[in-house]
Amino acid sequence: MAIADDLKKTLTDPTPLYFAAGTADLAVQQAKKVPDLIEQLRAEAPARIEAVKNTDPKAVQEAVTAKVAEVLGAIDPKKLGETAQDLALRGVGVAAEYAVRAKETYDKVAEHGEQAVRSWRGEVSAEIVDIAVAVEPEAGAEPAKEPVAEAAADEKPAAKKSPARRTTAKKATVTADDAS
Repeated sequence: MAIADDLKKTLTDPTPLYFAAGTADLAVQQAKKVPDLIEQLRAEAPARIEAVKNTDPKAVQEAVTAKVAEVLGAIDPKKLGETAQDLALRGVGVAAEYAVRAKETYDKVAEHGEQAVRSWRGEVSAEIVDIAVAVEPEAGAEPAKEPVAEAAADEKPAAKKSPARRTTAKKATVTADDAS
């Protein structure tokens, strides 16, 4: 039963959809900046092209050769192994840090997407979800006697019932380990 509950939770979690909506909304916001960037590039392009034309290729080649010689001269084979190991350990730490940042960014973009979807729909708050949870009959129970429209009009009692229903659902959850 726990697998079915986990599967239901996964399939009904709106976070990935909110993430996609948030990404789309942020992309639209960034796309609105493109005309200004194109105009800026159009204004700067002639000066940049002229600078490249006036660059002496021999001077660039000499600078690159000097830098390569400097790097190759600084290599110490004994310290190379220690440095590689140190860099590998740092890499693991950095990867873990990036994973945490990625999760935080994912959550922020999903939250932005949720707000964007509410804005697109003209919704004013998350109370609609709470009302739907309160109005929805529990499994095996009789359907609600009052119409959904009446329950939506009476938001405060429905919102108060919502946390109690969620708590009850959590208590009723039985895992495979508990059933054994």
